[in-house]
Amino acid sequence: MSERTLFDKVWDYHTVGTLPSGQTQLLIGLHLTHEVTSPQAFAMLRERGLKVLFPERTVATVDHIVPTDNQARPFVDVLAEEMMQAIEKNCKDYGVRFYNIGSGGQGIVHVIAPEQGLTQPGMTIACGDSHTSTHGAFGAIAFGIGTSQVRDVLASQTLALSKLKVRKIEINGKLQPGVYAKDVILHIIRKLGVKGGVGYAYEFAGTTFEQMTMEERMTVCNMAIEGGARCGYVNPDEVTFAYLQGKDFAPQGEDWEQAVTWWQSIHSDKDAVYDDVVSFDAAGIAPTVTWGITPGQGIAVNEAVPIPDTMPESDRAIAQEAYRYMQLTPGEPIQGTKVDVCFIGSCTNGRLSDLQEAAKFAAGKQVAEGVKALVVPGSERVKQEAEAQGLDKIFVQAGFEWREPGCSMCLAMNPDKLEGSQLSASSSNRNFKGRQGSSTGRTLLMSPAMVVAAAVKGEVADVRQLL
Repeated sequence: MSERTLFDKVWDYHTVGTLPSGQTQLLIGLHLTHEVTSPQAFAMLRERGLKVLFPERTVATVDHIVPTDNQARPFVDVLAEEMMQAIEKNCKDYGVRFYNIGSGGQGIVHVIAPEQGLTQPGMTIACGDSHTSTHGAFGAIAFGIGTSQVRDVLASQTLALSKLKVRKIEINGKLQPGVYAKDVILHIIRKLGVKGGVGYAYEFAGTTFEQMTMEERMTVCNMAIEGGARCGYVNPDEVTFAYLQGKDFAPQGEDWEQAVTWWQSIHSDKDAVYDDVVSFDAAGIAPTVTWGITPGQGIAVNEAVPIPDTMPESDRAIAQEAYRYMQLTPGEPIQGTKVDVCFIGSCTNGRLSDLQEAAKFAAGKQVAEGVKALVVPGSERVKQEAEAQGLDKIFVQAGFEWREPGCSMCLAMNPDKLEGSQLSASSSNRNFKGRQGSSTGRTLLMSPAMVVAAAVKGEVADVRQLL
């Protein structure tokens, strides 16, 4: 009787061999790349006179450094323009599929691959970006990798990796109104810590995840890396198959039926053995906001910033650092904290359903005076679909800026940056010091709906009050 997890099965299916180091040489089924981590990797290939072994298994786009207001070429930022020219040349020279600006397929790498059906269950996926864990929502094993590993995948289509342990995170029940997938993953990281997942793959299971859409599952898996896990995944089911059917690169006809049969077979066995199991109750999850400088420093929106004496001793030093940087006072409510910038977008929450939900709360409202608010679609397709539904008009009428696709203010490797010590309500994935472009800029992570509530109120607010 098999007792294997999906992770075990996918890992074994892709194992080429065991290296002298004890690591596994793992075949990578899909390699995603972008303009920031690929130039050096391609340069290393050129230095060694190597070819891209399977160019059809690599797909490229541009997202990190792309301006979201004025995309006229050449870019004003000289380094960004150099990166653009490099990826254009490299993809042409090595025969790599490339979704450039204006192609209709450009966007954040972790948005375009799922929406086109490139991401499929049972795959191994790698990308030179830490949030590659997003693709685990489909029942894939997806890793973020470094530049030298990007080179390795281009040259050999394999990686040297050590097999992970698997932790099952089970959540059952229905989420309360105003509570979203973003709140679920922030709650998990709050409880298990930013280092809790080190050495693990996270399997998200239970009725709460089963009830989620694919885009909600992507939000959860996207931030598995923020909890220290190398990857996170959800077992494929009918929700997965319905999402994929008819997508550009999904199997067709008889191939589709065969694919679904195989995808069902890789589901974790009912008696699968896990290295650890953790359970939560969906009813206990509230709209969540980070207050500090790690995604693990989060609280329910109706809670107060924690007092050091109430924390484990190991958490107190980073908490003190967070208080100073964030200019927050222990014991004070997070709700009512004034915000300067409100950002909806990123590979975490820049998909169509994110914008649809945010628009529900923006309709008929107005962004508070003095608040800069922007909405950045995750891809050209998301932008086109959102505009077809009139979402752009709802946001603009409410006082939001409607932008072109890109990573934007998530990481500020482009013109979208915080200034000085501005406080941002952000639907992105990281609240590290300086993450949004200013060395003193401050970030509060929350769901897109919560970002709208903050934009309208001019301060951190409970979105449930707008229901």
